[in-house]
Amino acid sequence: MLHTSLSLDYVLRPSNLKENAPLLIMLHGYGSDENDLFSFANELPEELLIVSVRAPYKMQPFGNAWYAINFDAEKGKWSDNEQAKQSVELIAKFIDEVANAYNINKDSITLLGFSQGSILSYAVALTYPEKVKNIIALSGYINQDILPKNLNEHDYSNLDFYCSHGNADQVIPPDWARQTQPFLNGLHIKNTYSEFPVGHGVAPQNFYEFREWLKERI
Repeated sequence: MLHTSLSLDYVLRPSNLKENAPLLIMLHGYGSDENDLFSFANELPEELLIVSVRAPYKMQPFGNAWYAINFDAEKGKWSDNEQAKQSVELIAKFIDEVANAYNINKDSITLLGFSQGSILSYAVALTYPEKVKNIIALSGYINQDILPKNLNEHDYSNLDFYCSHGNADQVIPPDWARQTQPFLNGLHIKNTYSEFPVGHGVAPQNFYEFREWLKERI
């Protein structure tokens, strides 16, 4: 059932805990919707309260986006970074709303993003590290144009990233994703990086790996 009471629409899988549940927020990719990543929900630990969010911008004829991607003959493919920054703020606000609406453990909040949702998961965590703990970033990359300028002034000691990519990804080049680990290492942030022999998607072995990673951290 779609919930529409908060600033973003979402679907939810309850936790088996009555209180203090760890929270997992799912952020889908460009042109998709809240049901995409939610298909993983039944395979994830039962103590998690899982909230899968619908991005704010409707696309035609269907699907949703966190920000526009413009296909311009001169510039090639480029992202609307201002819109992306607005979505970072929206997600940060939504995290607080969910934390207030449900009985969750505010010290155990995980973001799971795919593609565009992954790019924003990086940005939310690096902008508001106090709001989240674990980040599962699938088939994305770090867009430095939507990050704060004063990264070195933040305390990132609580963050932990699981990052993965398909080495045959035709949408987001693997080379972009491979810059993630050196970037996070440079900020002394805990992280894991894996590649799988797939395109722009999540291989079964990728799912099993991030599920085990998450189980150890909630």
